[in-house]
Amino acid sequence: MSVVKSPLSESDLKAVGDALRGALVDLVDLGLVAKQVHWNVVGPRFRSVHLQLDEVVDTARLHSDTVAERCSAIGVPPDGRAATVSAQSAISTVPEGWIKDGDAVRVLVDALGAVVVRMRERIDVTGDPDPVSQDILIGLTADLEKHAWMFQAETA
Repeated sequence: MSVVKSPLSESDLKAVGDALRGALVDLVDLGLVAKQVHWNVVGPRFRSVHLQLDEVVDTARLHSDTVAERCSAIGVPPDGRAATVSAQSAISTVPEGWIKDGDAVRVLVDALGAVVVRMRERIDVTGDPDPVSQDILIGLTADLEKHAWMFQAETA
């Protein structure tokens, strides 16, 4: 059942819907991963890493809502359920327990890197069929790449 009629053709809707739903999965998981690390980070750089992680959480949550609402607007039901996120996310598992600040930074470098790669693929896929969705993906990827740069700079 579709309550919202899409302006896209069936094939375009499938491509764009898959891209948006994949983006939603990665953003939801990124927010969860960043919050998990935020709660467990320890070490001399605790405070700065702890606060930086909340910035990633805020970005992921903001963009996940935008992506989910874009899904709805084009007639694709968003799916951010835990089982879906767990099965489809590009992010590796986060270690259990306390995480040293340097390890926390590496976890985020890896997580952001994995998500950015997939977001850039989604940008390519959505360009022709739906520039509006592509624009959303471009904006959120820019924000994620900024976070990735900042975490990578901490490893230098």
